[in-house]
Amino acid sequence: MAKNNFIKEDFTQEETWRVFRIMSEFIEGFEVLSKVTPAISIFGSARISPKDPYYKIAQDIAFTLAKAGYNIITGGGPGIMEAANKGAQKGKGQSVGLNIQIPREQKPNAYIDLLLEFRYFFSRKVMFVKYAKAFVILPGGFGTLDELFEALTLIQTRRIEPFPVVLVGKSYWQGLVSWLKSTVLKKQCINSSDLLIFEVVETAQQALEVIEKFYCKSK
Repeated sequence: MAKNNFIKEDFTQEETWRVFRIMSEFIEGFEVLSKVTPAISIFGSARISPKDPYYKIAQDIAFTLAKAGYNIITGGGPGIMEAANKGAQKGKGQSVGLNIQIPREQKPNAYIDLLLEFRYFFSRKVMFVKYAKAFVILPGGFGTLDELFEALTLIQTRRIEPFPVVLVGKSYWQGLVSWLKSTVLKKQCINSSDLLIFEVVETAQQALEVIEKFYCKSK
């Protein structure tokens, strides 16, 4: 029988203390990250190896954005996150990691200047959104998709001010984009304008151009 690795808490006994732990994560996050501006959150799979072309692309994007004056926030782990933190350091931007405590321990990568540890996914997700001028999203799995659709939903429902959502890698994202157009839009579950919330690019320079164009228009 497979071992159950889920984190369990006895909420009937620890509910009050859980609230305090949540509050402490928000307070520390607000105090620390309010000083890390302007910043861009970069997402992608922890399973991407340094030999994968997207590792190099993530590093180039973070480097390019850092050289343009942005600090970089990632989930703090390996793969795409490591590549982005590495590029941020190389570009002399502040390299931030928001690490999450999960059953299969995620060790922070070696390229982080500022590390925050989170127990709760939802408080960590608030930090990614609150202090980001843009989301740059490379190939990833459920966690990456969760961050993508969280941002799209918040912008679509006007719960936050719009910001650029940049998907990197047309070959990776084209199936999802086609499905949104051919199925979700066709069924009228979204509006055509919702598809304008994000853009798909291939290179670091294109990602930077999308972000800078957005803020030029906003002035």
